[in-house]
Amino acid sequence: MHAPEDVKRRFYHTIDIANGFAATPSSVIAGMEALGFRVTHLYGMTECYGPSTVCVTQPGWEDLPLEERSLLMARQGVNYMTLEDQAIMDPDTMQPVPADGETMGELMLKGNTVMKGYLKNPEATEAALRGDWLHTGDLGVMHPDGYIEIKDRSKDIIISGGENISSLEVEEALYRHPEVMEAAVVAAPHEKWGETPCAFVALKPDGASVSERDIIDYCRENMAHYKCPTKVVFGDLPKTSTGKIQKFVLRERVGNA
Repeated sequence: MHAPEDVKRRFYHTIDIANGFAATPSSVIAGMEALGFRVTHLYGMTECYGPSTVCVTQPGWEDLPLEERSLLMARQGVNYMTLEDQAIMDPDTMQPVPADGETMGELMLKGNTVMKGYLKNPEATEAALRGDWLHTGDLGVMHPDGYIEIKDRSKDIIISGGENISSLEVEEALYRHPEVMEAAVVAAPHEKWGETPCAFVALKPDGASVSERDIIDYCRENMAHYKCPTKVVFGDLPKTSTGKIQKFVLRERVGNA
């Protein structure tokens, strides 16, 4: 999407991409579609031997405006054909949460592609497979149509003044800023609220004039004020060899490891 115009090449057919990366902002999916790519969003873990869920396009989605359609396409979807079952459950009661698109629970998976356990680590195995379900550690909601949507990793939820804030929700807003190329949000210690969102932002090459105040004001215009970052740090984001943003490094930078 952000490649220089002089190196981009256009094809005369749609190119399908199966995306098995971290939860993808809808603006990225929309941007890829505008370039001629059709993105199918997958979800999986090493513990599940590949894809576990797939966001299958439903009839009628193609008629929706791109912005609305990309939000639906960014969901993690329904269980993959090789997976026995998926559910969003209360990890304490092990009961499914209402399929209302709002009630948060933990994504749990079951099937013969799920691991038997961690090598020589029975304690971790027992915790991960409690109740005969794999506890993924991902928090999400179940929509009325049976599609799941990941809201955050349990370790990435920001608790500010007693309110839960999804780092992915804040990142979704940041990615919609016209000058933001990449963004990641972590909890930063705060004297009054306990912790608040801190945004790490990489700007597009032409976005050098964007300030911290600009980013915060943009967020305040597009989401509840208590969810907005109180600090913005500009610069390149630390990544793994496969391009995944290393949030643990960012947490260390703000003193909240």
